Amino acid sequence: MKQLTLLIALSLLIACQKETPNTKLIMHTNKGDITLELYNDTPLHRDNFIKLTNEGSLDSLLFHRVIENFMIQGGDTNSKNAAKGEALGNGDLNYSIPSEIKTSHFHKKGSLAAARTNNPDRNSSSTQFYIVQGRVFNDSTLNLAEERINSYLNSYNAIQAEDAKSLKDSLIQLDDQYENQNYLKALESWEKRTESYKNDSSYSIPKSHRKVYKSIGGVPHLDQSYTVFGEVTQGLNIIDTIAKQPVDENDRPITDIRILSIEITKD
Repeated sequence: MKQLTLLIALSLLIACQKETPNTKLIMHTNKGDITLELYNDTPLHRDNFIKLTNEGSLDSLLFHRVIENFMIQGGDTNSKNAAKGEALGNGDLNYSIPSEIKTSHFHKKGSLAAARTNNPDRNSSSTQFYIVQGRVFNDSTLNLAEERINSYLNSYNAIQAEDAKSLKDSLIQLDDQYENQNYLKALESWEKRTESYKNDSSYSIPKSHRKVYKSIGGVPHLDQSYTVFGEVTQGLNIIDTIAKQPVDENDRPITDIRILSIEITKD
């Protein structure tokens, strides 16, 4: 009887430990359908995207920033009724999401990531996101991307240090107010601090990531800077189609590319 009880307990424990399937969604656009999968190890971003989907907050919004061989970006809440040619990029729901940057998630083609302002904590926009198109890299260009990643991380670590708290607080308070003189002074101080900051650790693009970047491609220099929280499982051709559309001087497509709706699937 004791052995049977132990076996039942073990079975229940194993059942509880089974990995929960990733959430799958279909994004319907006027260029075709894109199937997305949200990662469970970025729960804040996953749950926020599910909330936006259930509320219909992303329905009828535009892909307002499209750069071929880079990415397509959407989720600006001001884009729903935007006039032709209107500059976009500042709309969201006025809250941010704490970063969930993982070394295991990277900017391969089809990655779903959160857009953000230039805030020192790397917090994500509530609604704006991008899907990577990218391009194929070789070892030489990946080495250059690696240098850019480490340059960014040096800057990030410099502002996270305890003796930079007041400077960091100023940057958070003035977040991306480029016309504000106080912000410009704080940014200049950050840049000077970064130049003198010595960071003993460095990031190396893993071999497994390099293999992907050299085959299907992506945007490696964004790794460790933005939260990747999902990926496209079907519809990469739709990403390519959208990325090829003619754009204006603000990278907004001349002809509106709209998210019609998003639905959570059971498959």
